[in-house]
Amino acid sequence: MYYESFGAGRPIVFLPGWGGDAGEGRDLHEPVFAEVDGWRRIYVDPPGFGRSPADPAIKDQDGVLAAIVALIDEVVGDERFALVGTSAGGLHSRGIIKRDPFRVLGLLLRVPGIIVDRTQRTLPKDGPVESPEWLDKQRRYYDVAEAQADLEFLDRIQGDLATYALREDPAARFDRPTLIVTGRQDTMTGYADAWSILDDYPQATYAVLDQEGHELPVRSTALYRALVADWLERIEHPDA
Repeated sequence: MYYESFGAGRPIVFLPGWGGDAGEGRDLHEPVFAEVDGWRRIYVDPPGFGRSPADPAIKDQDGVLAAIVALIDEVVGDERFALVGTSAGGLHSRGIIKRDPFRVLGLLLRVPGIIVDRTQRTLPKDGPVESPEWLDKQRRYYDVAEAQADLEFLDRIQGDLATYALREDPAARFDRPTLIVTGRQDTMTGYADAWSILDDYPQATYAVLDQEGHELPVRSTALYRALVADWLERIEHPDA
């Protein structure tokens, strides 16, 4: 599996949305670490995503999750680490915590997918305005990721709820610093469903950013990065 690693210190693992790649998460978050020391940033392409080839042995979401866990074990070893999951990467992150919450220092969920069945999601009617910045992000990141991804492999998993959902509900109490950031105009995963998991995260900050969709952040990049910096500070100084 392909991954990119920068810096030294506590590991922090970034997992992209379904079919995404390391690039968008890297370019969004690296400026935060220009101001914050002591973290080794690891941006992952899961199987079939970005530069990682599909594995024909993987038939479902649990197989994708197992591959991610194996990579983390290889790259991180016995160290504890923080997790950042975007969209479907949030499902993977919650699945990792379900398996072994002690290993995880903190959790960031960005536009997380909470309900796998899209017909059952609570979604806003109107999406974000297609601004020049929005179109530029589509072109620079999402179009590139889609061109690289093994769509046949990913669509086969995503096309059936039985294979797209994890076999075990990822809900689990997690008593470490958490940040959940959603978009008020996110017509893909919404913002309301993420509120339903808040009780599982007693140290969570929950934010709904207006004029932001599933591509969050587009217009609120500075605000998003400030929230991330605060989350990292809470991990570093949990009793402050």
